Amino acid sequence: MNTESLRTFLLVAKLKNFTRVAEQLFIAQSTVTNRVAELEKELATKLLRRDTRNVALTDEGKAVCEYARRIVEMEDACLNAIKGGGQQMHIGAVNAVYEGALKARILEGIAQGKMYRVTIGHTAGLLEMLWDGLLDVAYVYQDVRRSGYSCKLFSQDELVLLARADRNAFSGGIRRGQLADLPCAMCNFSLQEIGSYLRELFPSGKVFPFEVDNSNKVKDFLAAGLGYAFLPRGMVHEELEDGKFVEVVPVDFKRMTIPSYRICRTEDEADCF
Repeated sequence: MNTESLRTFLLVAKLKNFTRVAEQLFIAQSTVTNRVAELEKELATKLLRRDTRNVALTDEGKAVCEYARRIVEMEDACLNAIKGGGQQMHIGAVNAVYEGALKARILEGIAQGKMYRVTIGHTAGLLEMLWDGLLDVAYVYQDVRRSGYSCKLFSQDELVLLARADRNAFSGGIRRGQLADLPCAMCNFSLQEIGSYLRELFPSGKVFPFEVDNSNKVKDFLAAGLGYAFLPRGMVHEELEDGKFVEVVPVDFKRMTIPSYRICRTEDEADCF
């Protein structure tokens, strides 16, 4: 399987536009078309639905996307190791853990001359990369026990309700019953426990004005003064210290504690944070 075709297909899946892919790769649009067609022929299946306006992945295309991404990442890791990039530590982290507990340590390490390659993702995907040897260490929300790997508690955080300082209508605290009508952003942290916690707080079927799978984007919603949102405290410690955001104190419900874990090969444990 030609990895050049896989890379082109992945970019088409991302941009949904053959012309933009051709421009980004500095090749003719016909070359993009031919590479995707060759991949479809090799796999004997349609990967894309195309018309004059839209490009969309088929179900088969979505499945191939995940494998293609892992194949090209493994090729990159192999080439990096051959070229002497072994001193660069490959770190995977859930975004909230990176922002809240890991970023400062990485920046300090860089200042000391160390080198890192960081991948931000969800727990399941990061663990797959770790098992495939694409990461040296993963900082995730899941406590995993696997032979040959070390799993240790890395950090503890709290999920807190936040608002922009000048838009908080609950300076005396908020009750659970008041959440139903709250204009609140909702983030998919890809952590079942957080989902269960939030579903219990909000009424069934509630529609949120903003739903996103990247917790950093929730901060944009708060900064614009559009409403409220739950985020790990560590992600917003700078905004809280600066007085940009304020925490809305729960009156009759408890904050959720969020543990994160460091997972790496047992022999690599001494080199990890």
